[in-house]
Amino acid sequence: MKVVVIGAGLGGLSAAAHLHRSGHEVIIIEREAIPGGRAGMIESDGFRLDNGPTVLTMPQLLEESFTALGVEMSDYVKINKVDPMYRAVYADGSTLMVRHGREAMTEEIRRFSNSTEAAAFEKFCAWLTDLYRLEMDNFIDANFNSPLDLLKPWRAGLELVKMGGFGKLDKKVASFFSDPRLQQIFSFQSMYAGLAPYQALALYAVITYMDSVEGVYVPEGGMHQMAAGLADALVAKGVTFRYNTPVTRILRTGSGAVSGVELGGSDRLEADAVVCNLDLPVAYRTLLGGVEAPRVARRGLYSPSCLLWVAGVKGTPPPEATHHNIHFGADWVGSFKELINKGVMMSDPSILVTLHSLDDSSLAPEGHSSIYVLEPTPNLDGKIDWSRQRDRLTDRLRRQVADLGYPTEVVVEQMYDPLDWEAMGMERGTPFALAHTFLQTGPFRPNNINSKVPGLAFTGSSTLPGVGVPMVLVSGKLAAQRIDRYARDTAIVKW
Repeated sequence: MKVVVIGAGLGGLSAAAHLHRSGHEVIIIEREAIPGGRAGMIESDGFRLDNGPTVLTMPQLLEESFTALGVEMSDYVKINKVDPMYRAVYADGSTLMVRHGREAMTEEIRRFSNSTEAAAFEKFCAWLTDLYRLEMDNFIDANFNSPLDLLKPWRAGLELVKMGGFGKLDKKVASFFSDPRLQQIFSFQSMYAGLAPYQALALYAVITYMDSVEGVYVPEGGMHQMAAGLADALVAKGVTFRYNTPVTRILRTGSGAVSGVELGGSDRLEADAVVCNLDLPVAYRTLLGGVEAPRVARRGLYSPSCLLWVAGVKGTPPPEATHHNIHFGADWVGSFKELINKGVMMSDPSILVTLHSLDDSSLAPEGHSSIYVLEPTPNLDGKIDWSRQRDRLTDRLRRQVADLGYPTEVVVEQMYDPLDWEAMGMERGTPFALAHTFLQTGPFRPNNINSKVPGLAFTGSSTLPGVGVPMVLVSGKLAAQRIDRYARDTAIVKW
């Protein structure tokens, strides 16, 4: 079967790898000049600056795509541990190094807090591990056709209830740790799901498992190398790429089934099926005229956005800096209420500062550094007029970074705000898609297929299983499974 994949983001590349393993002819169409989608790269003045995801967890899920192609990931991408995984700096001046490995982290907590909290970490890890094993096979790495599918793994659902998965995340973490600083470092991951810790269900601690138990990694050459390496492997296996080519419409037969894609508003490329890696609500609106997006995509709650500053700067970081540095503001709960409930900027923001060149000298010239700074912001449903306030807010962020001791003399830079994310094709100006409330997760999330458009499958963070590099890679595999099923049901012979 001939399958067109729209978009060479990580979801599209993952889907292409699994489709190729099943024997399909795959063509990937990408509007940009390079693969990666949101996991892009800016190359200028001797710098290589990642401008997408900055934290890699669960590298074995990336490896699955290379395995599907019958190649070794290490021949295309080399993955290294980040240790310490984070340097957490608190408003009271204390510093916690989040270490790679349970034993090392237990000792760090004993040093940072006390022996009681160190023992609690062991119990917390055991709970997280059980939670992950329960959720991965039953609720994450699985296609859903309707909410009734939740009844199939009913034993897993009951176990999830017993584990406290449907309580609030902040309270569950607090049941292990009394130190509020530890509560913060083991619950901030809810922001990856678009929710404050007091909003998120405890079952989303599965993200904390991926982060704090399985560990944080980085590819040599930067995060973009995940996509570049996978694209190289696909080309080596005969998959066709067409770059600098925008898809302007998904073509359909009279019955509604996919028949191909329109390129650049005029050219047509026939196909038996299509995998779409665009942000799902945007794809419905721009590529599928006459087909309405699912209600949750149109009216759902979208995650907060972010202000992202990536720069190549003169100088090197302060000696205490690590690869990933989280600087927590003083008013943890109040800041979330400002951001999520009021739709305004955090008055005392917590920010992430990533220094990729600290561990990889190939990313910046000698005596220089790459710097990646992320501050959460409201999405475009918030109360900020970015056309008027952008300069003030970006200057505030630069000043905060300078005040923290990082080098800020710019050689090359790029700033992204919610209007930029929207222009790049992200609904409501957020790169984090729909928030993971319970009724926007699993079978309640926009599905990766639509019965009105046979032969189309979606991949990416806006469909199931959700947001983050690991989830997007899984989404590509799930989309490929949908196309395989479609091929069997329609008896289309593979090439």
